[in-house]
Amino acid sequence: MRDFQICLKRAKESDIPFLIKLRSQTMDAYLKKSAKPVDEQSHLMRIKYCFEHAKIVCDNNKPIGLLKYYLSQSKWHIVQIQISPEYQGFGLGKTLLTNIITAAQKNNQSVCLSVLKSNPAKNLYLRLGFKIKMISEYEMTMVYSHV
Repeated sequence: MRDFQICLKRAKESDIPFLIKLRSQTMDAYLKKSAKPVDEQSHLMRIKYCFEHAKIVCDNNKPIGLLKYYLSQSKWHIVQIQISPEYQGFGLGKTLLTNIITAAQKNNQSVCLSVLKSNPAKNLYLRLGFKIKMISEYEMTMVYSHV
């Protein structure tokens, strides 16, 4: 078992090269299956979306992922969660999601996200208690609500 020292740091413009590489490593295969673009400009547009809510996930101050989320009214929105491939499989994504779910539960709030149907992360979301609310051609919207 690895001993992680995880912290979240506010993303800065200087993190964008890391975030483009991370997005390519973690999303290209699923984006291609969904007929979505995988060029650098498309990645940059997605990275810039809600960038003010982006947090760099670090292990011992080394960037290893991205967590982008925000609270609006009575709902938490998870915009992006990506963990570097070499750090996947250790439960880090689950821990990050569980922390958001716990914060939402304390205030009787729900958590929503969307995921590409081709992305196996949807299985984690289902195990954590997210329910599918809507399915489109390539994506599904999921909601966690403890009430």
